[in-house]
Amino acid sequence: MSAYTAPLQDMHFVLNELAGLEQISALPGCEEATAETVTAVLHEAGKFSSGVLAPLNRPGDVAGCRWEDGDVKTPAGFVEAYQQFVEGGWNGLNFPCEFGGQGLPKLVASPVLEMVMSANLGFSLCPLLTGGAIEALLLRGTPEQKATYLHRMVEGSWTGTMNLTEPQAGSDLGLIRSKAVPDGDHYRIYGQKIFITHGEHDMAENIIHLVLARLPDAPEGVKGISLFVVPKFLVNPDGSLGARNDVRCVSIEHKLGIHASPTAVLSYGDREGAIGYLVGEENRGVEYMFVMMNEARYTVGLQGVAVSERAYQLARSYAADRVQSKDLADPRGPSVAIIHHPDVRRMLMTMRALAEATRAVAYVVGAAIDQAHLAPDDAARQEARAFVDYMIPIHKGWATEASIEVANLGIQVHGGMGFIEETGAAQYLRDARITTIYEGTTGIQANDLVGRKTAREGGSTARALIARMQATVDGIDPVDADMAIIRDALARGIQDYTACVEWIVATYGSDIRAVHAGAVPFLKLAGIVCGGWQLARAADIATRRLAEAGSDRDFLSAKVITARFYAEHLMSRVAGLRQTMIHGAGSTMALPVERF
Repeated sequence: MSAYTAPLQDMHFVLNELAGLEQISALPGCEEATAETVTAVLHEAGKFSSGVLAPLNRPGDVAGCRWEDGDVKTPAGFVEAYQQFVEGGWNGLNFPCEFGGQGLPKLVASPVLEMVMSANLGFSLCPLLTGGAIEALLLRGTPEQKATYLHRMVEGSWTGTMNLTEPQAGSDLGLIRSKAVPDGDHYRIYGQKIFITHGEHDMAENIIHLVLARLPDAPEGVKGISLFVVPKFLVNPDGSLGARNDVRCVSIEHKLGIHASPTAVLSYGDREGAIGYLVGEENRGVEYMFVMMNEARYTVGLQGVAVSERAYQLARSYAADRVQSKDLADPRGPSVAIIHHPDVRRMLMTMRALAEATRAVAYVVGAAIDQAHLAPDDAARQEARAFVDYMIPIHKGWATEASIEVANLGIQVHGGMGFIEETGAAQYLRDARITTIYEGTTGIQANDLVGRKTAREGGSTARALIARMQATVDGIDPVDADMAIIRDALARGIQDYTACVEWIVATYGSDIRAVHAGAVPFLKLAGIVCGGWQLARAADIATRRLAEAGSDRDFLSAKVITARFYAEHLMSRVAGLRQTMIHGAGSTMALPVERF
């Protein structure tokens, strides 16, 4: 298996040219994010990811995690690697300095997260969930809760989880049965939670669970759910660890992929009741949990980028080394590496284009998250927040769906060897498969996109996005042949996207089922168009840079070629998705339920 190499040159290009690192570093509190600092951070993150985490990926996948009488052992080397992760300050990169973080922007943390996830997706899930728990406590925790938990969580010596799902309550959180009984200044939590990522492990001293449960007098449905912080070990007034709380891991799941990440079944209150503390106000737990959910959805979208990059690197390396068959243009010559064959080139270019497009969209959204939090102008914050809220389901849904396509192509590039576990290609498909499911399936993301994010606001944010994309089209000089093709493909894609938005707004009130029947095709369409938008911007910038002395012509030319390939091979899918979205609902809903 080839070694992982962080794509630092492309990361820097996207950060600086597309996501606007210079503008982000000018935001209040982001002054430390200078070009020199960011270069150093990314360089060190690349070394840590490739040198420490990547070598554990394959052994961790093979060994998996072990459950032993309530305790969970992670694969060999993970405890030591996590300690290095904490000592390096990687967990607190973008969290407030007052709690021990480094206060860097989300935009800077995004490529670091991508590198960690590319190198070892199973390992990365622990800090991912911790970050979501930190965000929730920052927003709604009491001063006492922040003082008790955040310094250690930001440091990483304590990790965090989110506890939503129960056996009878998956996406429908209104069915939650876990209960919280008042007991003085705290509550006793009783119930069972499933699918809890890193709900039990041996890498940290304590695990801080954020748990949804009902108070005795709570109303039915989602309006009667509260959020509680429930530590694995209780915390003494001096900050030291006290008694073990009444929460136990009763099993871990046997999964298709991400074997190095334990997915726990947790039982609360088998004895005296697990001690928990209310976060925020009663009966607003689902609202607060969505703080964690949106954080996690953004990061899961980055997982899609990370898997795509890693699968592409592995396939590219194999294709360059695997000698098989003659070059079609030289049938009497020697056998050549398969990277010379047109169909293999098509697959590799598809993988490359999707990895670069999803990365560009991810970092642009990451920059907007920083603007939504930190822009000094209220109107600018609101505009950025609207963009982020609209783009999160697109980013999460499309990037993860794309990662499955890329990982699947990676196996195909390997041929029969791709079906053999030892090559490593199969792991990326197995690992990628969950990313379209957890933190909200692609269908849930798509329903959110067409319902809350498009129809219910009359398409206003979608039209603002259309205007931004059209401005890119209008700014491209079509004199260059490559740019003319890229420009025309993006223009057609915007027209198809616009037609779908207007149809959703016009149809939602009269035929809601028809709109939702085409929700996932619309999400994929939106993702492809947004990816094409970013690659068109990249190609336009690269074309201009090529005229400058001293430019890296090989890198910049590859940006243009990749954008043209995307325009010709991936933007061409948009018209078909528009047809499916607007005209495909009738056949989707026609077959009687009993005939399935």
